[in-house]
Amino acid sequence: MEYLTGTWHWFISGVLIGIIMLILTYFGKSFGMSSNLRTMCSIAGAGKFSSFFKFDWKSQKWSLAVVMGAFIGGFIAFHFLSNGSGVAVSTETIEQLQGLQIDAPNGKLVPDAIFGLETMQTPKGFSYLLLGGLLIGFGSRYAGGCTSGHAISGLSNFQLPSLIAVIGFFIGGLLMAHLILPLLF
Repeated sequence: MEYLTGTWHWFISGVLIGIIMLILTYFGKSFGMSSNLRTMCSIAGAGKFSSFFKFDWKSQKWSLAVVMGAFIGGFIAFHFLSNGSGVAVSTETIEQLQGLQIDAPNGKLVPDAIFGLETMQTPKGFSYLLLGGLLIGFGSRYAGGCTSGHAISGLSNFQLPSLIAVIGFFIGGLLMAHLILPLLF
């Protein structure tokens, strides 16, 4: 049981993702999370308002199972397979955050100064998260998919648009981390 509750080597995830990609390719499917938002909007009746949502969403039910699996897997991992040590954040990251007057996440995935409930209740924090969410939503739609879809599925299928998108994601991430984030905080 100790093996399951500890941190797994990255190689295990890589092999599992590779196996999943082979299975999806065999069945003619592609992996991605952002496309599920379109499917959920279609199920909710958004096709009455926009032709973009008029498609056969029933053919995408399998992809909704992937999303549910991510939620259920995260719940199981956190509540039943966690040893309580939290997330290990590198000392260099902690030092960089302190340089921006942001406290370390303390075992969490993200710092409270950016994603905490109190921060979201301030106009500045709410505006940052709202604008960031809109940019991510627009960007993933404009790029034809999210980072997981392009980086995992698109690159494994040797798709040039996915390579271009992934390069753009990395450039955007570097610009955000090194230029924009210091200006905001």
